[in-house]
Amino acid sequence: MPNPLTPQVLVDPVALTRALVDIESVSGNEKEIADAVQEVLEACAHLRVERIGHTVIARTELGRPQRVVLAGHLDTVPLADNFPSTVDDKIMWGCGTSDMKSGTAIALHLAVTCPDPRYDVTYFFYECEEVEAARNGLKIVGDQRPELLEADFAVLLEPTYGIVEAGCQGTMRARVRTTGVRAHAARSWLGDNAIHKAGEVLRRLSDYRAREVEIDGCRYREGLNAVAVSGGVAGNVIPDACEIEVNFRFAPDRSEEQAATHLREVFGGYEIEITDSAPGALPGLSAPPAAEFLALTGATPAAKLGWTDVARFAALGIPALNFGPGDPNLAHKRDEHVELDKIEAGADLLRRWLAD
Repeated sequence: MPNPLTPQVLVDPVALTRALVDIESVSGNEKEIADAVQEVLEACAHLRVERIGHTVIARTELGRPQRVVLAGHLDTVPLADNFPSTVDDKIMWGCGTSDMKSGTAIALHLAVTCPDPRYDVTYFFYECEEVEAARNGLKIVGDQRPELLEADFAVLLEPTYGIVEAGCQGTMRARVRTTGVRAHAARSWLGDNAIHKAGEVLRRLSDYRAREVEIDGCRYREGLNAVAVSGGVAGNVIPDACEIEVNFRFAPDRSEEQAATHLREVFGGYEIEITDSAPGALPGLSAPPAAEFLALTGATPAAKLGWTDVARFAALGIPALNFGPGDPNLAHKRDEHVELDKIEAGADLLRRWLAD
């Protein structure tokens, strides 16, 4: 099959977005899109290209005093009757249009068409961002080739609707367990219903008041919510165990350890198991390339309410922010879409930052 990323498509970020959207790449199935991206990057004499798994890395080696990163993930969430794309004169619909193939298209467009940037640039087109952290392409690069992540500043082209979203929240998942005594449902007084005991856990969640904190002018709002409940043995058995899975989105002024301590305080008296955790990222807007980028946008940055891979760079001491054309409120929805003029404006701004 010929590569759909033709020279005519690569020079047009809107057409490139549609071409990427029309390559199905649900997490774990990125080979086809990674092959296509690798092929076009390897044809560029100004780039040095490497591949780790289904993550493609392209670097300029121009001897500039500073290096920046542009990164976009290749994968999407599962399709929801929204593939392939459709488009009119203003909007493109389809899985991944907002999160984040429009942003990834901008990075790929610049990688191919901007051979002489004023910074050295490392471009990452990476796999498995939408699933568990162990499969994340940037994590794998960091584990195997950490030197490739080194930079003075990083931009993740996650959907922000064309504004700068600084830092990100941390995220933590945990299981809160209640226990009881199993018995026949006809003689329930001989048992102790663990599902009924979950009511107190849910009450604490219902009464929970999320903290808000302002950092470098960006307001982060925390959230603690139940996302799943499991329990039960059979239709005639009083259950002796129940689990409530909770998700805690915490402001980046908390460490993971502090977040875990907070959960244990909220659910004091119950068994709690932390099952997954990723740190937040402070705004980090003081680096010179970041300041130049913000000056070019002319807008006040907002807090990123969600977790993104900016945290991966922040953990390495590399300032990073989120900037992309998609609307984050449309991410993962059946009617996911992106405005065509947002793609064009984002590509123009990033080109002026890199090339002017």
